[in-house]
This record gives sequence, structure tokens and C-alpha cells, in this order.
Amino acid sequence: MTTLDRDGVAVHYEVHGSGSRLPVLLSHGYGSSSAMWAGNLAALARDRLVVTWDIRGHGFSASPEDPALYSHAASVADMAAVLDACHIDRAAVGGLSLGGYLSLAFWLAHPERVGALLLFDTGPGYRSDAARRRWNRWAEAQADALEAGTGGLSDSPEVRLGRHDRMGLARAGRGILTQDTSHVIEALTRIDVPTLVLVGSDDHAFVDPAHYMATRIPGATAVVLDGAGHAANLDRPAAFDRAVTAFLDGLG
Repeated sequence: MTTLDRDGVAVHYEVHGSGSRLPVLLSHGYGSSSAMWAGNLAALARDRLVVTWDIRGHGFSASPEDPALYSHAASVADMAAVLDACHIDRAAVGGLSLGGYLSLAFWLAHPERVGALLLFDTGPGYRSDAARRRWNRWAEAQADALEAGTGGLSDSPEVRLGRHDRMGLARAGRGILTQDTSHVIEALTRIDVPTLVLVGSDDHAFVDPAHYMATRIPGATAVVLDGAGHAANLDRPAAFDRAVTAFLDGLG
């Protein structure tokens, strides 16, 4: 198990595969962990490095008690630090759900370190203040339920693979899952790296956001996996692996 000390906060990451092709950094969804990628690594890391990691409050990363230590900025900084620890200057950066949103935020903060984007069953946030408030109320409700021990996690397959600390997840829900600006969605038309937007046909909450991103990001490649839900990589692993490896192989 490899951990990185981020000013007293342990961040867990793992390195898989080898090769000279563009490395990949994968981020998981809310309530899950890097374990969600285990079944895809044989294909994705066949001829390249693939780095997976656990967001604060998730998996084997620490769950600090200070709510101020959970934020988009801290998560993006953790991603950069993981790449530094792996001696990777530039990578294909991607993830599922929250992990996809953080990948977009990472591109905004460190465009020089992103060779491609991989956006799975995710969305770009909200331009409307009212829509963002509705999302934040939902995220806060998940955090409240986790703290009360009455639920708060979805039944999506990737969540069942997570290693959970309820209080850490609650703090991550309030600090990382919530959104306070529209800067990510407003930047879509400026993305200048190859981008794969992949979504499960049955992931009803994210089919429209995925279509929106695919039409707004210049030159984006759009893939819809028939019969897959929110965890497309788990629902249709072989089809997911084929789509992602074909995209990555096309980068040269």
C-alpha cells in the first residue's frame, strides 16, 4: 500500500502496468474507492502506467476531522501530488462521476499536465445558481444521512466496492461533492485536448450531461454503452475496456 503525506493527510494511490505510452490517472466516484477500477486494469494497464487513488474520506486515504481539509482545490492538489510522486509530468486524466468532475477541475488548474480527458458517467456542474443549490441540498442530505447512520450512499455497484468511513464521507460530501461556482461548465468550449465522454445508456441522470459535454468540448469522442448504468465500467466491463483502450491507442 502506497500513501503520500499531504501536510499530515495520508493519500493512498497505486501504480499499475508499465510502458512508454501516455500514463493514465483515474479518480473514483463519491462513496467508492480506487477498488472500482480493479477489473479494468488488466486491459487499461496492458502497455501503459495507470495510477489510481483514493479521494480524502474514501478508501485507504485519511479522513481528517477538519472540514476545511475537504475541497475541490485540495483534491486537485492531491491529484497533482500523486502524479509528482509517480514522476509523471503529463497524463490522460479521467474518472467516473465525482472523479470525472475533478478531472475537469484538474484540467482547469493544470492544463499543461493533461494530455487527454476521460469523462465517465459524469457532468460538468451547473451554470444556474438555482440548479447548483438543488445539487448542494442533495449532497448535504447525503452527508446528514451518513452522520445519522441512516443511509446516504447510493446502491450503484461502485459504491459497494468502497471502503467506507461514514464521517469522512460526510465531510467529503459537504466539501468536495458540493459545488459553489460554474467555472467548470463555462470552460468546456476551451478544452483543447482529446476527450472521451462515455456514459451508460441506463444512467438516466447523466445521459443528458454527457451529451451536453460531448457537444460543447471541441472534437470530443462520445460513447454510449448499451445496458450500462452509472458504473459503466462495472456493468459492461469488456465494452468499457474496448472503448477506453481504443481511444487511448488512438492518441499514439
